[in-house]
Order: sequence, then structure tokens, then C-alpha cells
Amino acid sequence: MIVVGLTGSIGMGKSTTARMFAEAGVPVNDADAVVHDLYRSEAVTPIGDAFPGSVRNGMVDRQELARQLVENPAKFRSLEAIVHPLVRRREGKFVEVNRVAGAEMVVLDIPLLFEVRGEDRVDVVVVVTCDPQIQRARVLARPGMTEEKLDMILSRQIPDQEKRRRADFLIDTGRGLEAARQRVDEVIAALRSGKRSETASA
Repeated sequence: MIVVGLTGSIGMGKSTTARMFAEAGVPVNDADAVVHDLYRSEAVTPIGDAFPGSVRNGMVDRQELARQLVENPAKFRSLEAIVHPLVRRREGKFVEVNRVAGAEMVVLDIPLLFEVRGEDRVDVVVVVTCDPQIQRARVLARPGMTEEKLDMILSRQIPDQEKRRRADFLIDTGRGLEAARQRVDEVIAALRSGKRSETASA
């Protein structure tokens, strides 16, 4: 079974691309969805202890957590120390279940794949990218997003240019949905044919 790591900086269209893999029949483990679930389950107590006031009605209040992180970015390490091992555990279960089920490939949607050295856990890395102006416009259109918050997020992510350099495959979402979907199909076909990387320009 081929384990594909799917990554890309904020606003690049990674979540949309992950859905395209799922629609093509490839099982996808969405790290963001896993974190959302953890914020309602195993991660609630440790996050509440590390970030007083961040738990409301038995769940992590993401807005309050984000506010505290903006005020004190150094606390990202505390959050990651809590969340990353829990995400890895869920990820491992997902891979094993699909391996037993006989899946030919799975996708691990990992936003900070390079940042957490996740490339060591996958066979192939697919990077989702687009023009920086498109990226910035997409992110700033999100509710509650500010220039300050975006700059903080980008400061914690490896630059897109470096991710592209380290990718086995690139998917450019700046050319429209159909072009991206076609590219997803091309990547799947390449993997099925035994290809594990290519020199691509986005």
C-alpha cells in the first residue's frame, strides 16, 4: 500500500484537493478533522490545563485558543506537544485499518508535514500550491482572519518555494477546480503505474 502525504501552506487549496482524492476513491485521513474531534475528546483536559479559559461547555474554544496563541506564540510548542502525539495515534490506526482492508493507496492530509518531519512516515509527498497573491486573497476572505493572524501562521510554515522543491508531485490549484481535479487524476495514475516522483513545474 502506498502512503501519500498531502501538504501545502494555508490557503493553497489542500482541503479541496484532499476531497478530490476522496472522490476518486482514495481513503483520506484529514488531520484538521482529527484535531477538531480531539478538541471535543482526548485533548480537552490537557489543553484546558495548559491554556486556562480555553475550554467551554466541555470543548476547546478554538477562537479563545487562537487568541491566546496570538498573544503568546511561544505556547504553540505546548499545544503541539499535546496534539501531535494524539494525531499520530489516530493516523496510525487509519493506515492500519486500510492496509488490512487491502487499499492500494491512502492519503494522509498533513498541513505541517515538513515542519513535523512527517515525510519520514509516507512513501510519496504531494504538495498543493498556487500563486502567493491567490493564496493571500483566499485566506484574508475567511471570517475572522486578519493580516496579523495570517503573518503569524505563515511564519510557522516552511515557505511554499521550499515545499515545492521537496515535493514528489505538485498540484497547482490556481488554475481552477477542473485543472486541479485533472492533476489529481494524473497523480493517482502515476502512482498506480509505479511512479513515485516526477519533475514538475507548477
